[in-house]
Amino acid sequence: MVDDGAARPLTKEARDAVTPDQIIALAKAGNERFRTGRQRNRDLLVEQQRTAAQQSPAAIVLGCMDSRAPAEVVFDLGLGAIFNCRVAGSVESADVLGSMEYATKIAGAKLIVVKGHSSCGAIQGAIADAKLGHLTQLLAKIRPAIAETEYQGRRTADNPEFVDAVARKSVELTVGRVRESSAVIAELERSGAIKLVGCFYDLSTGVVDFLS
Repeated sequence: MVDDGAARPLTKEARDAVTPDQIIALAKAGNERFRTGRQRNRDLLVEQQRTAAQQSPAAIVLGCMDSRAPAEVVFDLGLGAIFNCRVAGSVESADVLGSMEYATKIAGAKLIVVKGHSSCGAIQGAIADAKLGHLTQLLAKIRPAIAETEYQGRRTADNPEFVDAVARKSVELTVGRVRESSAVIAELERSGAIKLVGCFYDLSTGVVDFLS
């Protein structure tokens, strides 16, 4: 797949020709354009018309519902490029796992990305042990990351450094749980058909850091 700078919807042929590592490289290049103000000019109406009959997303991104962190924008992508799951705290569930299995095994996406971000309200809520209806059980999925985060300073919800450290750890643990919970995804990863990775988006700089 040659990236010639043109903004156009992703075709199945182009998607099938790239590797998971190449998709990561394209995502990094898109984020560099975004954070430096060099986003591609897009005609979303044309993209809507060209993708109406079919789609061939290269990746599925599990990200937070935070309004400041939409994956298509921070990776400078257009319509049809990725499947997008968004839920507070970027936590997995049976429904999210099913969506990932569909995206990869059935629809052909080659990359699964779990995307956390800085100043995450869900992470802050988990640290503060917030309780509110169904939110309580969602935040419970984040709490293991608090215990496993190595941090020597104030381990409180009002400490931005600790919140971000927990957010990074939560991404790491979520990646592990996705791998452990889905035999379909684990087998695709073992065969090299897909990659499963985590990343962290900094709201203040616009930089996406892919985690090792």
